[in-house]
Amino acid sequence: MKIVILGTAYPYRGGLATFNERLARQFMEEGHEVEVWTFTVQYPSFLFPGKTQYSCEQAPQDLLITRRLNSCNPFNWCRVGNELRRQAPDMVVCCYWMAFFAPLYGTICRMARKNGKTKCIALVHNMFPHERGMLDKLFAPWFVGSQDGFVALSDSVVKDIEKVQGDKGRGTKVPKVFSPHPIYDHYGERMTKHEACRALGIEEGNDYLLFFGLVRAYKGLDLLLDAFGQIKERLPKLKLLIAGEFYEHEEKYLKQIEENGLTDRVVVRNEFIPDADLRKYFGAADLIVQPYKSATQSGVTQVAFHFEKPILVTNVGGLGEIVHDGKMGYAVEPKSEAIAAAISDYFEHNRQETFTAYLKEEKKKYSWDKMSRAFMDVRSECTMYEGQSKSDER
Repeated sequence: MKIVILGTAYPYRGGLATFNERLARQFMEEGHEVEVWTFTVQYPSFLFPGKTQYSCEQAPQDLLITRRLNSCNPFNWCRVGNELRRQAPDMVVCCYWMAFFAPLYGTICRMARKNGKTKCIALVHNMFPHERGMLDKLFAPWFVGSQDGFVALSDSVVKDIEKVQGDKGRGTKVPKVFSPHPIYDHYGERMTKHEACRALGIEEGNDYLLFFGLVRAYKGLDLLLDAFGQIKERLPKLKLLIAGEFYEHEEKYLKQIEENGLTDRVVVRNEFIPDADLRKYFGAADLIVQPYKSATQSGVTQVAFHFEKPILVTNVGGLGEIVHDGKMGYAVEPKSEAIAAAISDYFEHNRQETFTAYLKEEKKKYSWDKMSRAFMDVRSECTMYEGQSKSDER
C-alpha cells in the first residue's frame, strides 16, 4: 500500500514523534510505501510551554519526512487535503492527541476521502487532553466525523471516541480497535547500574526511583514526593531521580522536596532527555514510578518494558491495563499513601528479580507488527462497511 502518516516527526522532538517514526519503519519493513508529512508550524510559540519544540539529534536517514502541515493556516489544510485527494494513497494515518489539531485533520481528511479510494484511519493517543477545555467539546466531533476508522492505544480512549460519536448515525458502525502501545525497541541495550551511575555522575550504592518525562501537573510528581517523605526513614539507601523538562514551575517542587526533608535524597535533571541518553537513566533505576493523577497510556511504560525495569503506576486510564499489579510492578490508587506502601514493599521484600522475570515474558506481547496489523484490520473493516452500505442503498 501507499501510506501517508500525518503528525509530529523530525525535526520535532518527543514521544509522539518517536512513535510516528517507529510506526513508519514498521510499515516499511512490511513492504509498504510510506511518507510522513509533519508540521511547518506545529504550535504557535506562545502556546508551547517548553524550551524548544525541536530535536537536537540528527535527522533519520531511512525515512521520507516532509514538512507540509501548518496547524494555524486553513488555506494550508485545503491545499494538503487536495494534494492527498490527487495522490490517492491507500491509507492516511492521522496521529491525534489534542483538539487544537482537530480542525486541521478534520478538513484535510474530508477533502482527501473525496477520491473514493483513500481511507483515513486515526491513531488516537488521547481523545481528550489531561486538562480539558472548551476546544474539546467544539472541535473533537469535527475530527471524529472525518475518519473511516480508529486505532486507540487504550480501551479508555475507545470509550472516549464513542462518547464523541454518540449513539446515532454513521459513527456507530465506524470500526474502532484497542491496540496497546508497542515497546520502543530502538534505544539500545540496557546498561549495568554501575555503568549508568558513572555516566550520569550520580552516587553508586543507592537504590533509585526514576520519575521520567515532562513534568506536568497531571503526572503527580507531588504525590511521589509526599510518598517518599513518608518512607525516607525506612529506606535510608533510597533516592529519587527526576529526569525531564519542567512544564510546571520547578520552584514549587523544590520547595516540596525541602519540606519533606529530601534535599539530599533527590536528583533533579530539568532538561529534555534525548533518546541517546535514555539507557543511562533506565539503567540506573531500580523502579520506574508513574504516579499519574489522570492518564490514557504512556510511552514511558513501554520504555520500561524494553529495559525490563519494574514499574509502579497509578490505576488511572489505561495504565492498569498494561501493568499487572503484583507481577511486574504495582497499579495503585493515585494517593501518596498507596504509592509509599508499594515502594516499601518492593525494596523491603526484594521484588526486583521476580518482577523482572515476569516482565521478560510479558514484553513479548507488545510488538510493532501487532500495531500495524490493527491498522490493516481497521482498513479492511471500513472497506467492507462501505461496500455493504452501497449494497444497502441499491
